[in-house]
Amino acid sequence: MKYLVNKNAQYNGDHEVHNETCNHLPNPENRKYLGYFSNCRDAVNEAKKYDSDADGCYHCCIECHTS
Repeated sequence: MKYLVNKNAQYNGDHEVHNETCNHLPNPENRKYLGYFSNCRDAVNEAKKYDSDADGCYHCCIECHTS
């Protein structure tokens, strides 16, 4: 599945990682494409290369959501 991260931080400082089918995707101009991954953990790890505060989306990556 394809994953992306929100360029804008949430109120708590996290940059949420979403899969391409999420109903809570950020606006297109606020998305950074991460690539194709078989699970959200790998996608979050990729996002952490750009921002250490990356976290899985509560709605589409609940198994990777920590805060």
